Amino acid sequence: MSKSYRVSADIGGTFTDIVYQDVETGRCGATKVLSTPDNPALAVLEGIDSVLGGDGDMAFFVHGTTVGLNALLTRRGSKIALVTNENFRDIYTIQGNDRGEIFSIRWNKPEPLTPIEHTYTVGGRIAADGTELEPLRLSDLDALVEACGRENYEAIAISLLFSFNNPAHEIAVRDYLQERLPDVQIVLSHKVSPEWREFERTSTTVTDAYLAPVVRKYISTLQDEMGDRLPDGGALHVMESNGGVMTAAAAAETPLQTLLSGPVGGAIGGKALSASTGRPNLICVDMGGTSFDASLVIDGLPSASNEAHLEGLPIQMSVVDIHVIGAGGGSIAWKEAGALRVGPQSAGSTPGPVCYGRGGTEPVVSDANLVLGRLDGANFSGGDMTLDRDAAAAALAKLGEDFGMNAEEMARGVIDIVNAKMADAIRTITVQRGIDPREFSLVAFGGAGPAQAAALAEELEISEVIIPVHPGAFSAWGMLQTDVRHDFKETLYSFLDLIEPETIDTAFDRLEQKGRDYLSEEGIEGERVSFERAIDFRYYGQEYVLTIALDDGPIDMDKVRADFDAAYERQYGHNSPENRVEMANIRLAALGRLERPDNAPPEREEPKPARERQVWFSGEPRTTAILDRNSLSDGEKVQGPAIIEEVTSTTLLPPGWTAQLIDGGHMSLVKE
Repeated sequence: MSKSYRVSADIGGTFTDIVYQDVETGRCGATKVLSTPDNPALAVLEGIDSVLGGDGDMAFFVHGTTVGLNALLTRRGSKIALVTNENFRDIYTIQGNDRGEIFSIRWNKPEPLTPIEHTYTVGGRIAADGTELEPLRLSDLDALVEACGRENYEAIAISLLFSFNNPAHEIAVRDYLQERLPDVQIVLSHKVSPEWREFERTSTTVTDAYLAPVVRKYISTLQDEMGDRLPDGGALHVMESNGGVMTAAAAAETPLQTLLSGPVGGAIGGKALSASTGRPNLICVDMGGTSFDASLVIDGLPSASNEAHLEGLPIQMSVVDIHVIGAGGGSIAWKEAGALRVGPQSAGSTPGPVCYGRGGTEPVVSDANLVLGRLDGANFSGGDMTLDRDAAAAALAKLGEDFGMNAEEMARGVIDIVNAKMADAIRTITVQRGIDPREFSLVAFGGAGPAQAAALAEELEISEVIIPVHPGAFSAWGMLQTDVRHDFKETLYSFLDLIEPETIDTAFDRLEQKGRDYLSEEGIEGERVSFERAIDFRYYGQEYVLTIALDDGPIDMDKVRADFDAAYERQYGHNSPENRVEMANIRLAALGRLERPDNAPPEREEPKPARERQVWFSGEPRTTAILDRNSLSDGEKVQGPAIIEEVTSTTLLPPGWTAQLIDGGHMSLVKE
């Protein structure tokens, strides 16, 4: 009889990770296959076929994608036009008053995704209170209709003043353009971000339009390629930037929500790990082949924000806070101005590291780890790949000629530099925010993360490292731990002491109905639906806000005020209880619980025999035990130096460190 599985896929720049969970037992397995950048679906299908074979059925499928993010970072999105109000054509070009790097003399304004030459205006105005000041002059749009045939716009972003209070003009503009340009996708600001701040709302709308055709084409192609491999009804779910999942149809409607679709799975996995191990504060680091992603779990919840900045441009949407730098196992080591650099360029999967033997000629981090004995060339990726140490050593020796170093010395330099870059990335989300990393456990995953974890912990004086189950595919594992989620918001400005609780309740009721409608379309109703409410507050006279979560039930205005004062003191070290407080926006997360089994510890496979080899530590080779993670018994302590191998990753245990399994099958590393 065929088994039923819940399956997730994390499509990275170098590897595509597949995690599959037996619906009956709750046990998970994982594998990695080389990504296929020209058609990402091919790697997904290869991975699924390798683990499920012909007798496994998918009950649920979710994947994380970087298609939208890559299109934004490489400026390969769609050609778009922007429509805004007459006399406000420069809103998007002038941008905001935030200079970015305030002390840098080399700072330049972020490049807009569409130039002012492709910005069109329409007469008519909505006032700040939502009333109509001037009627809409739709004939102004004829210039855009005429230009569309010449410019071949793929999408149009419409962002009119105060449309979040009254969308009538935006809707009328859309209807006028749709009738004349039926093949062009149209994005409305009041749909994408019904929130105040003209530039930020316009930037968000433009970004959504810039990505819409790209993401929709990708999702459609993936569905077609997977065909009957998808669950009954062709259901395909996509990871969202806010930590939830949504159906492919919802993703096609809101492509912006897929921007951080890939990296966010690791943060959600960290949340599940926090709950199962009783460790409330975690620094989660994902080192893959191309990038290094760092995020925080504080008091059991991923750190989140209501705004992100990508390529210097603001985006108004709920996101899990993730700091990304170009540092991975495939990061290229190179010389610049007489100094050694590592990354951000990556060898990717094609041609890949030199040791892969796929045409790569420039040494990368994985080549350095292989030369230092930290990777087994004959047992890489569970034995599916054989690595060429001699080729890696030759490439590092050639680079080392410019620095008077041999291959091993050059390899050490590459590792030291990439570790320093990653440590600085962690300091950015901790020390620079007043957070002491020593109060956290470091959760290291990704194909390359566990090999660098202990060195990172020593650099940051962190006392414990956790290597989770299936570390090389942990982001994909995290995708199976979340639920459907849709975020809604509404600008509701008032002084806190003047607004009636009933007014707030009525506004939340409107958002809840929207949430129920969205979830109903995805087949989720009744007791599986829940909501999380929050309000943005600030002290009178200030510019920026803090988001305060509300308890279930009737709103207690005194408690809300006290919670804001306390949150402000935690954030800034002081507060002003005597000052008046303004509320700006209300926010609602509509959650739809997905049916899933409890996670069971990984099933132990027959371990490979223990052996030894020479591994470099502190500039000299040492005889080091090579162990299979399947051979570790619960409670057994492993003394370093040791290398612990498994299918998806390799963990380096330096001298002076010990490792042992903990709840859930995760592995804890502690320095003695």
